[in-house]
Amino acid sequence: MSDFPYRVALIVGAGPGVSASVARKLAALGVKVALAARNTGKLDALCAETGAVAFGADSSDAQSVAALFDAVEARLGAPDVVIFNAGARLRGAITELDPDMVEKAIAIGAFGGFLVAQQAARRMVPRGGGAILFTGATASVKGFPLSAAFAMSKFALRGLAQSAARELGPKGVHVAHFVIDGAVRGPGRDDLPGRPDSFLDPDAIAQAYVDVLLQPRSAWSFEVELRPWVETF
Repeated sequence: MSDFPYRVALIVGAGPGVSASVARKLAALGVKVALAARNTGKLDALCAETGAVAFGADSSDAQSVAALFDAVEARLGAPDVVIFNAGARLRGAITELDPDMVEKAIAIGAFGGFLVAQQAARRMVPRGGGAILFTGATASVKGFPLSAAFAMSKFALRGLAQSAARELGPKGVHVAHFVIDGAVRGPGRDDLPGRPDSFLDPDAIAQAYVDVLLQPRSAWSFEVELRPWVETF
């Protein structure tokens, strides 16, 4: 029997990369894992590998998120770890961006974070425990050219995380925000010659998430920045 302090995890915005690595790490620790995405077909192989269960959901829709939590609770039990990985990258000049697309990107990556955190908190606060982890990016702390929509979304998500940590921490819920500062290794992203480990390893990121979940409440982290050793910041 694992002594890992959590039993049911929900990863919202699941896919390959960081989400998949976190799912594998948690499943190996004996955690029942729920994966939520708009397109659940892309999760079939990961579910077969880890025993995770996939659920369809739209993080920007309040009814969809509420139904997701009800479905996970009915199938696996109330999640005591919730990880928000959803986001929508939208690049373009401010003068050329489609306002409807910008609104959609913010709804998925920021408003969605609020909806997920709200449902998680409603279940965790009465129990006096749980963890909510938010996945941020370089854009959480720096707004780059041609990245206004993504920056707005990630800045808002970081603000939500700060507010939630201050509100929910004293109620026993560990809230943490991760700044993923750099490109994550994956298909088409191989380390350059002479620059080993120049991309973030998704398995190493997942281990950092697990390490934070293992922290005693006398020394909780709120924000963790992760970047390759060669990254300029």
